[in-house]
Amino acid sequence: MKLHEQRAPGMHLIGRYDAGAVHVEGRNRTLPLLVAPGVLREAWIPDITMLVPEALAPVLELQPRIVLLGAGRPPADPKVLRRLFAERQIALEIMELGAACRTYNVLAQEDRAVVALLFP
Repeated sequence: MKLHEQRAPGMHLIGRYDAGAVHVEGRNRTLPLLVAPGVLREAWIPDITMLVPEALAPVLELQPRIVLLGAGRPPADPKVLRRLFAERQIALEIMELGAACRTYNVLAQEDRAVVALLFP
C-alpha cells in the first residue's frame, strides 16, 4: 500500500528547527516567526523582550483557540500574557522551541485554530 502525504496549501508546516533557526517553506528563518495555517510572518516583533500585550494584535486578529510560544527562554512576565489570553478564552502554552514546533505541526494538521510564536 502506498501512502501519500496530503497537505493543505498554505499549511506552513515546520520542517526542522535548531537553536538559531526554524525551517519553514523551504527556508531557514532566523528571526521571530508568527506561524498559523495560512499565515507566515517573519520579524513580526524584534525579539521576545518586546512580547507585551500591545504587540499581540496580529495574533488576536487570527482568532486562535491555542497559542504556542516557543523560545529558549520564557518571556519577561508570562502572567500578564496568560491573563490576556485567558480573558479571551485562548489557551497559551509556553514551551521549548522544539516542542512548540512539533506541537504546532500536529495541531495545524488537525485543523485546529493554532498560532505559533517562535523565537529561534
